[in-house]
Amino acid sequence: MAKKNTTKPIILITNDDDITSPGIRSLVEAVKDLGKVVVVAPDKPQSGMGHAITIGSPLRMNRMHLFGEIEAWQTSGTPVDCVKLAVDKILHRKPDICLSGINHGANHSINVIYSGTMSAAMEASIEGIPSIGFSLLDYRYDADFEPSKKIVHQVVSSILQQKKLDKHLLLNVNIPAVPYKEIKGIKICKQAYAKYEEEFDERLDPQGKKYFWLTGEFKNFDKAKDSDVWALQRNYVSVVPVQFDLTNYILKKQLEKSKLFR
Repeated sequence: MAKKNTTKPIILITNDDDITSPGIRSLVEAVKDLGKVVVVAPDKPQSGMGHAITIGSPLRMNRMHLFGEIEAWQTSGTPVDCVKLAVDKILHRKPDICLSGINHGANHSINVIYSGTMSAAMEASIEGIPSIGFSLLDYRYDADFEPSKKIVHQVVSSILQQKKLDKHLLLNVNIPAVPYKEIKGIKICKQAYAKYEEEFDERLDPQGKKYFWLTGEFKNFDKAKDSDVWALQRNYVSVVPVQFDLTNYILKKQLEKSKLFR
């Protein structure tokens, strides 16, 4: 009889809110029974960094003791740097899955473009590591992550139970900020067509010098009932499959048929 494989999966955890944030602690607690967890995260908040990497200045990395027996490192780099360093200098191999979050605040719709949380997960996917980004729709530092922990455990355990994962699997999971009993379920969604109508608020500092503060209002232009915004507004967890290939294949076919560049 064949020997059963009892090797625990290696779970890499990172985020963009920094290694001391309540969100990453909740993520660790949610999945620590599902495999060998290793944490590599920024030493300072990196929200809105997108897919930035550090070039032209050194990266530093320090061992931390924040999660009991779980190996943890903080870096001076971006969320994407954290994934790269984890694979090359800490794990010396690709983990079985990469989890990013739990982010303080939404990463639905257009936010996925700017999100450091999702960019870390996307970097893992580019490297052939199945990955998931988790976000809670609550920006408060003292947000209640208990319902999110249950959702995270459910999602990650379900994914790890699959016999063969697509190495480029990339999921964007957003969780409504409501008690667990009010969460209606999990919906597979598309990214909503929504954006911030932004402007720069012009102000003066105490020395009378001009500075600008970015402000904006979120606008949802998508009325579809399968979008992440629609699901979240109705207390569903939204799961959006994401890809790093930005090719517009419909336009590609149109251009191939046209005489525009002939």
